[in-house]
Amino acid sequence: MQNYFNYFTEIEQHFQRRRGGALLLSTLDWALIEIWKDAGVPLEAVLRGMDAAFDRHEQRPSKSKKVNGLAYCAQEVLSAVEEMKDAALGGLPVREMNRGFDLQEIAAFLRQSAAKLEAHTLPSRPGVEPDLVVREVAETLKQMANETQSSSGALRLEDLERRLTVLEEKIFAVLVSALDEAEMIAIRAQADRELAPYRTKMPSSQVDQLHRQYAHKALLEKYGLPRLSLFYL
Repeated sequence: MQNYFNYFTEIEQHFQRRRGGALLLSTLDWALIEIWKDAGVPLEAVLRGMDAAFDRHEQRPSKSKKVNGLAYCAQEVLSAVEEMKDAALGGLPVREMNRGFDLQEIAAFLRQSAAKLEAHTLPSRPGVEPDLVVREVAETLKQMANETQSSSGALRLEDLERRLTVLEEKIFAVLVSALDEAEMIAIRAQADRELAPYRTKMPSSQVDQLHRQYAHKALLEKYGLPRLSLFYL
C-alpha cells in the first residue's frame, strides 16, 4: 500500500467539506476508514467515491436529511476503486499523495505511546493479566524508538507500521480475554445498532470486518489506550 500518512485527516476534512458542517466522525466512521486503509484502498478512490455519493445525494428532490456517516459513501468508494483499476490498466496515471516523517517525530510518537500505556491499569481475571502485556508492549515501543532515532539509513515505514499493528492486536486480544461477557456483548450490540442502516449498502465481508474494527476501536477508547499506528501520529 502507498504511504498515505495523511489518509485519515484527508478523508475527515473532505467529508466535512462536502457535508457542509463540521460533524465529528463516529467510531463507526473511523473503523470504516481503517478497513479502507488496511485493504489498500487509495486515498483518491475514497475521495472520488465520497464525491459521487454526495453528488447523488444532492440530486435528490428532498435534501432535508444530511449525510451523517461515511458508510453512506461505501458503495461509491468500491465503485471508484474498480474505475481506478480500469484506468490503470488503460495506462492512465494514478495520483499519489504521500507524507514523509522525521525520524525524531516517529521516535517521540513511540515514546509517548509507551508512556500512555504505562499510565493505565486494565481489568484482569485469573490467568489473564493485560497490564503485564501492556508493559511488555510499552518496553518494545521504547526499544523501537531508540532504534528509530539511531537509524542511519532510510527507515522502512511499512515494516514499522506492521510491527505496530502486531503490538496493537496483542493488546486487543488480551483485553478481550480479560473482559466479562456482558461488556463484550454490550459493545457488539452497539456495533450492530450503528451498522444496521448500512448492511444493504456494503458487502457482507466488509460489514463483518467493520464490526470487528468497531469493537477494536471502541475497546481501546473505553480504556484510554493509544492507537499504535503512524496514521495517528
